[in-house]
Amino acid sequence: MAKKLYVGNLSYNTTEDGLRNLFSGFGSVSSAKIIFDRETGNSKGFGFIEMSTDEEASAAIEGTNGREFEGRQLRVNEAMDKPRRDRGAGSGYNSNW
Repeated sequence: MAKKLYVGNLSYNTTEDGLRNLFSGFGSVSSAKIIFDRETGNSKGFGFIEMSTDEEASAAIEGTNGREFEGRQLRVNEAMDKPRRDRGAGSGYNSNW
């Protein structure tokens, strides 16, 4: 079963291909996703990697957490499975007032 990892403190110039290449040294990468700001299109500086097995995920965490990559010291750990929060359709403005 695939294991999802959180990868934080990424350079804003890191690409999904670059991330995939880094983690492929530890096993089979099922997916690589960098999170971008919807409004600006800029990287938010973090992403997610899915490794094919728990063993590969553990090796990837061990081998990349704290490692410098593209000038930044990575923070890598197992991603928490929590549901995405619904952001709704606004800025918090209550139109009932």
